[in-house]
Amino acid sequence: MTLCSRLLINTILHEYHNSIHSGHLSEDRTLEKVKNCALWPSWRRETIEYCHTCDRCQKANRSTGKKFALMIHIQEPKSPWEFVHMDWVTAHPPSSDKGYNARLVIIGRYIKTPIFLPCHKDDTSMDTALLLWSRVISHTGLFKNIISDRYPKFTYALWTNLHRLFGTKLSFSTAYHPQTDGLAERMIQNLEYMIRRFCAYGLEFKDSYGFTHDWCTLIPALELAYKTLVHSSTVQTPAMLEKGWNPRIPADTLRKDLSDIHPKGSSFKLIFDKVKHCAKQSVNEAFDYAKQKWDKSHKLPDFKVGDLALVSDLSFNNIKGPKKLKDSYVGPFVIVALHGTNEVQVELSGELENKHPTFPVSLIKPYQPDDKEWFPLRNPTPLTVPPVEQNEEKKIKKGGLGVKVKEQIFSDIEIQYMKMNGWQNQKYLTWINS
Repeated sequence: MTLCSRLLINTILHEYHNSIHSGHLSEDRTLEKVKNCALWPSWRRETIEYCHTCDRCQKANRSTGKKFALMIHIQEPKSPWEFVHMDWVTAHPPSSDKGYNARLVIIGRYIKTPIFLPCHKDDTSMDTALLLWSRVISHTGLFKNIISDRYPKFTYALWTNLHRLFGTKLSFSTAYHPQTDGLAERMIQNLEYMIRRFCAYGLEFKDSYGFTHDWCTLIPALELAYKTLVHSSTVQTPAMLEKGWNPRIPADTLRKDLSDIHPKGSSFKLIFDKVKHCAKQSVNEAFDYAKQKWDKSHKLPDFKVGDLALVSDLSFNNIKGPKKLKDSYVGPFVIVALHGTNEVQVELSGELENKHPTFPVSLIKPYQPDDKEWFPLRNPTPLTVPPVEQNEEKKIKKGGLGVKVKEQIFSDIEIQYMKMNGWQNQKYLTWINS
């Protein structure tokens, strides 16, 4: 056992962990190196603590092992169109004579019934609201809760204020956590699979070149096909849960023993109630099965208000620097609020303060600050944030007119400063929401 001064201990730990010749390796390898150099009382505990509180290691290393966030149950609706999931899908080739290049996907949480609405990528919040009113509300009635991501069209003031007047609650998922809106995400995947099978080269629906991009004409038939398929969680078809009977499809004409498609009035209520009861029981069983599998690889977070935490760099896609060499985590930030068990609100500073401050706990990990009594010579941890990209200029054309656009990015809010050709007076230039 060698008696070492505090200065020598700090020097040893720095040389065997922080220096370029040691490479910020794990605590086990650091322990092995320190053991061959010198020993002192509590050397193992201090070495482990030194590695755990290393600022560079905490920010650069990616998390391994179980992630935070156990699965929680979203409130289940009691009527078909009470709760819905909603999402936008863009980057489609233009279709039909109206040039549709996007889709608005709506799916009822209770009955798993989808609604696919072709639209345009540059539709505004007003266009989306009018589309919803003219094509959906007359069929479903007003929604009680809309679950969606933070797509700009869903967060604009017009959209939020309109639904506030209707008494509809808007539930937004946190950034980079698509599981909240997983029902819509999975529905989008299924629809893309079905469309792709009919839009590939050499199939029946094709143009003179052998391809078809007129995916809009496929939507009604594919929507009917999905409504007549048994859903894995409800063990019923969406049409049966919504209407109490399955609509006929062309394949039904091949059956000779076709019975009446509508149940008799005397037995309709009994059949419908039994179907809904079985569907609810199946949904609960499906959730229990999914929760059991999810919780095996996740753990309950133990964050508290006032703790320091690091946020994954996935939440900050505008941070400068090469992607491969950037830190895996940004921070540390102070936790100011807890929203349930799976969401954390932090206090962002500097150029990141305009970013939405709430993150899923799966993108958060606790930060271990230095112990100044044990390691007084260690450099203090700076509470700084890396620089972010601010401005980007590009040219676009819209409606045949040349438009010069200067984009200024504030977190997930994008504002455009537009100057139309021919307008020289500065008083006509203004900031508008994209």
